[in-house]
Amino acid sequence: MEISLPGRGVRRVGTEYRSGDVKETKRPRAGGCAIERYRRGRQYWADGTYLLALGNVSPVTESPPTPEPLDTAPPAGTAAEVFGVFLTLGLTAFGGPIAHVGYFRQEVVQRRRWLDEVQFAQLLAVCQCVPGPASSQMGLAIGLFRAGWRGAVAAFVAFTLPSALLMFGVAALASRLDHGIGAAVVHGLKLVAVAVVAHGLVGMARQLAPDAPRALIAAAACALIVLTGNAWAQLAAVAGGGVLGLWLCRRVSGPAAAVFPVRFGSRSAAVFLLLFLIGLGAALVQPSYGTPTMASLAGAFYQAGALVFGGGHVVLPLLQQAVVDTGWVGADTFLAGYGAAQAMPGPMFSLAAFLGAEVPLGLPAAAGAAVALLALFLPGFLLLLAVLPVWSGLARRRWAASAMAGIGAAVVGLLAAAFHDPVWTQGVHTPADIAIAVVGFALLAIARVSALWVVLWAVTAAVAVQQVL
Repeated sequence: MEISLPGRGVRRVGTEYRSGDVKETKRPRAGGCAIERYRRGRQYWADGTYLLALGNVSPVTESPPTPEPLDTAPPAGTAAEVFGVFLTLGLTAFGGPIAHVGYFRQEVVQRRRWLDEVQFAQLLAVCQCVPGPASSQMGLAIGLFRAGWRGAVAAFVAFTLPSALLMFGVAALASRLDHGIGAAVVHGLKLVAVAVVAHGLVGMARQLAPDAPRALIAAAACALIVLTGNAWAQLAAVAGGGVLGLWLCRRVSGPAAAVFPVRFGSRSAAVFLLLFLIGLGAALVQPSYGTPTMASLAGAFYQAGALVFGGGHVVLPLLQQAVVDTGWVGADTFLAGYGAAQAMPGPMFSLAAFLGAEVPLGLPAAAGAAVALLALFLPGFLLLLAVLPVWSGLARRRWAASAMAGIGAAVVGLLAAAFHDPVWTQGVHTPADIAIAVVGFALLAIARVSALWVVLWAVTAAVAVQQVL
């Protein structure tokens, strides 16, 4: 017996289900596997290869047959096709990583049907569970699924290039913004950072530290970083969050497993993991103080990219540690660049192009921008490629969900410490600054406008205040 599902193709059902007036029974084939039950009435095969979504469905018996692949999957695409789609996204996707997910879903799920809703949701879960820029990791994976390795490269380049070039242009103009109206513009961008980071901190706290155990982990991570202030404190906070999560977050449930259409297996995944570890080891032995070199720049940004869970605003404290605390870039310049990044489309990690161009290497600014940009993205991409083939097995382990919950809470603590210093201490000096930042926060939290409007408000208000005073 077969059941036809609108938009889902035709799937043989090897056991009895009841959903409204639907009731079909067929003897299971040999080698069938048991059903794992999840919330919301969705049933996953135990091997993670297929999702049957029939609303509130309850299995009467267990032992369904091994599912046959759906024949409704879209045909493989080309790298040029992927490049065109992601170039459009790179030019128009404003609003940060959370907004990017909405843009991606509309383009690749609803419009082009490259992925279905289940695959898209599972890919988002993977990218949130490994370090790196979540939206850029999703883009890389979508390009990989659609057109192989060339598609992955095309997606990354097309989505990143527009904002990277814009941030490099901001760096070229930075020397002209240290007096008069230019200085007011820079100060306005610092206040943008205050509003945006505060808004991101509140949202992340609600999502990643919603209960007392995780709030405690976040507070401990924040205190550790504020009290010590060294580079190893952030690594210790993330690792400690994972350990505490095993103890305090045992009731946290992880996402359901899924199998992705990757074109390599566990051996290749092990190679990617080894490359990640080699890169991290090389980054950790690079000197972080003194005159910057190309190697130390790459090491600092690689280390930051290896520790940033969720992307977006979380990268702020890590990049501050990499370039401000080392004396390579001034705090004012750093915050001005971070504020400018809020007005750019595409990934926020393109801030690396600005910072790399500002680090005094004695080489063309473009060289520093390119090295910083690639080093920041690389570790997250390597980890994603290492996880995709084995995700279905890893996600079923309860300890993995607990550890990731603890790490997520520790990330909230990292962002809280960065909001205190340098965002607040470097950006807010007068009551007028507080008022501008509060209005910017209200625009994001209450009016829910794009961050581009906050940039326009804060810069305009800062220039007006300078002219009046």
